[in-house]
This record gives sequence, structure tokens and C-alpha cells, in this order.
Amino acid sequence: MQPRTASSAKDAPDLKPLIDGIQKIFLGKPEATIWAVVTLISRGHLLIEDVPGIGKTLLAQALARSVDASFRRIQFTNDLLPSDILGLSILNATDHSFEFKPGPIFSHIVLTDEINRATPKTQSALLEAMNELQVTIDGRTHALPEPFMVVATQNPIEYHGTFPLPEAQLDRFLMRIRIGYPEADDEKAILQGGDPAAELHTLRPCLSTAQVLALQKKVEEIRMDDSLVDYVVAIARKTRTHKSVRLGLSPRGAMALSRAAKAFALVSGRDFVIPDDVKRVAVPVMSHRLLIDTNLYGMPRIEESERFVEELLTSVAAP
Repeated sequence: MQPRTASSAKDAPDLKPLIDGIQKIFLGKPEATIWAVVTLISRGHLLIEDVPGIGKTLLAQALARSVDASFRRIQFTNDLLPSDILGLSILNATDHSFEFKPGPIFSHIVLTDEINRATPKTQSALLEAMNELQVTIDGRTHALPEPFMVVATQNPIEYHGTFPLPEAQLDRFLMRIRIGYPEADDEKAILQGGDPAAELHTLRPCLSTAQVLALQKKVEEIRMDDSLVDYVVAIARKTRTHKSVRLGLSPRGAMALSRAAKAFALVSGRDFVIPDDVKRVAVPVMSHRLLIDTNLYGMPRIEESERFVEELLTSVAAP
């Protein structure tokens, strides 16, 4: 999938240099780069569920550098406290007032590594930040910088000492993706290319945070025909009545599907949505929001839900 220059999307900054620049650092997985950019311009958050060592951190860092954004990485552990993420108020001994010391959440792009290793209390500290772009500490509300995006990772293989994300938390992520191992030629290029961290420092911003905000506003202006709105509604309703689904797509999930389709249209160089836009984003947007019967296909949990969404799309007529 190759993005086209967004010249037909009037007044939108060009996304092609952004995507090409990230792909020069993050080799072999162009679709993961596309989804990261789609999530960013959709005002969303990204969950990467995959094994260690495949470049999850590198992707987040490359995205932040490419849009001149501040970046912080938080390693989630079972002794991590909400204040370690959000910050805390400290007493000033001079004037006996409390001074707020912001935590690492006050960055444009925040990588929460192995998010399921933190306790539910710490996980829930992210909810207000992800949903409201603010945090409340000691009764005072503090706005987060914009744009703001959480990139969370978790290992689908290792479950010892983990706390699975509840549905309410999963629903805050616009997309859940897998990166997967690179192809042989791509892995050879990675090995011959040297240290990715060193290559990362050569990456120069091709968009500003102000331009990202302009892109986010442009996504809201992308045209979506009524027939396509009906298509999204039909997909959502199908998940709620399917015999193998215990929890179907919520209205918030349907809104996420529409928003991601608009962002994908913009990345593809259009100012209007087509049915294929909805189909392309459906798996990463929907698969983590549905609770389906286990062992439906005899596949791992993540692949089960993705396969189900793919089959569901074939049963709903597109306009």
C-alpha cells in the first residue's frame, strides 16, 4: 500500500514525505507506518500487540521525530504508580504552596511499554488523558499538549505477571495492530543498515505539530456519503446480532471506524471516503473492541478476532 500525495485534499499538508521518511528508518512494514500516521491524524491512540524486538519503540520514536513532537517512553511495571505517569503536587517550603510537577504524560507522543504489566489502578490513570486530553490531580485540571497520542505495547505471548486491559481501556485505542517479523530481504537490509537508534538521529522533521493539528482538522472535513454512513451502521449492527459475538461494536466504536476511514482517505490523497477505506481500516479498528467466542477458528486470540472481522465484512453489502 503506497500513499499518494494529498494534493487532491485541499489545503492539507503533504503526507508522503512523512510516511516515506519513517519507512526509511522502520524498514519492511509499510502498513504499520500507515496505521501509525492514520491514528495520529485521527486524534487517536495506537495499541501494538506483538512479540519483543520487532521495532515497536522505533516506530513510535520515528513518528515523533518526523513531526517535531516531544516524546517520552514509560516502562510499565507492577510497582508503577499513577503519579509516576501523571505527576504530583509538591509542597514549596518557601511560601507553603503546592507546585505541580508534570509527569511524562505531558508529551506529544507517549510510549507506554508493556502496558499490561501495570496494575489496573495505574492503567486507569491513562483513561482521562486519552479521552479528554487532560489530567486531574488534587482537584486541579491540567491540559495536555496537542497533538497528543499514546502508543501502547503489550506482548501477546507472555502473560505471567500481567493485568489484561479491560474493555473500557481497549476501547480508548483507535487501532490495535500487529507488526510481525520482516521478510528475509527486509531483515537483511536491517542487518546491513547498522544500528537503528543511530539511524533515528538522522531523521529530520517533515511536518510541525501545528501542521499535524491542521491535518486532524482536515480529517473532520473529509466527505462521507450517507450510503457509507449506513454501511458503517450496518457493520456495527451485524456485530451486535451475530451469534458468535458476546460484545458487539459500540457507537463509539462505529465513530472510530468512520474517523479512521476519513483519515485513511486523506492519507490516500482524497477528500472523500470510498467503501474500500472502511474495509481497510475495519480490522485494526474493530478487532480489539469485539468479544467473540474463543476457539472459533482454532487460532490465537488476536488472529481469531481479526479473522472474524474479515469474514464479517463479506456478509455486509458495501454501497
